[in-house]
Amino acid sequence: MGADARFGELITAMVTPFAKDGSLDAEGARGLARYLVDHGSDGIVVCGTTGESPTLSHDEKMELFAAVLGEVGDRASVIAGTGSYNTAETIDLTVAAGELGVHACLIVTPYYSKPPQNGLLAHFTAVADASSVPLLIYDIPGRTGRRVERPTMVELARHEQIVGVKDAVGDAGETANLRADLVGAGLEDFEIYSGDDPMLLPHLAAGAVGIISVCSHIVGPQIKQVLTAWHDGKNEEAQRVYAELLPLFAVIMGVTASPIPVKHALELIGQPAGEPRLPLVPVTDEESRIIRASLEGAGLL
Repeated sequence: MGADARFGELITAMVTPFAKDGSLDAEGARGLARYLVDHGSDGIVVCGTTGESPTLSHDEKMELFAAVLGEVGDRASVIAGTGSYNTAETIDLTVAAGELGVHACLIVTPYYSKPPQNGLLAHFTAVADASSVPLLIYDIPGRTGRRVERPTMVELARHEQIVGVKDAVGDAGETANLRADLVGAGLEDFEIYSGDDPMLLPHLAAGAVGIISVCSHIVGPQIKQVLTAWHDGKNEEAQRVYAELLPLFAVIMGVTASPIPVKHALELIGQPAGEPRLPLVPVTDEESRIIRASLEGAGLL
């Protein structure tokens, strides 16, 4: 199943590199994208929320899309994060990204405004109607305050431009139920990607085709090993490597707000991406100590 995933089985939600003065580092983005693809990523999400999209201007996003597409677009899927809580703005950026040549767009649930389910249906449908490229919905209620309920997701899956979901609901049982509902509706081709590193193996068991990962910045080959073993039927190997990764996942995804930890981890392994933009802040000394210890424990330092 993973080998047949439309955009590949391991997609990295890439951080956005910034220079010391806080400006966009497009060359750094090119280098990081190249590094990620060299280390197991089949695809890259550019300007997703891990890429601090709320702090990026329209022009910065377009510059990043072009930079990453030019660097790795012939070797990997380039998925543009074009979602926001403004439908018109989302449509404008999605259309522009499609014209640039990205392979797909990732559309996060509108955050803060908490649209009702019929509002979510109208929002995603309006973007899909305008888009020239396939869309993935990003369902992360812990951040947005609103979940895309299963009946809504199944209805959206009927749209020819909406081809999958980045599932960060955090409940593998619900993921399995979504998969069952999709199959029951004859929508087997709609793809579920895990959107949460610690849920990787449970999501695969529930029917995910792969993962859109943050931790693949650091352990891309190891995550690829889990995916390959699972899809080859080597379940014990998949479980063993997954279990070895869980302590690192817990730190990178939990010690403070993402993507602060992974940006610091990249610096520690020699792939610096700069500090985050406000309202995010650099790691504290204690957080740095925990991240360093986690990398050392994983044999990465």
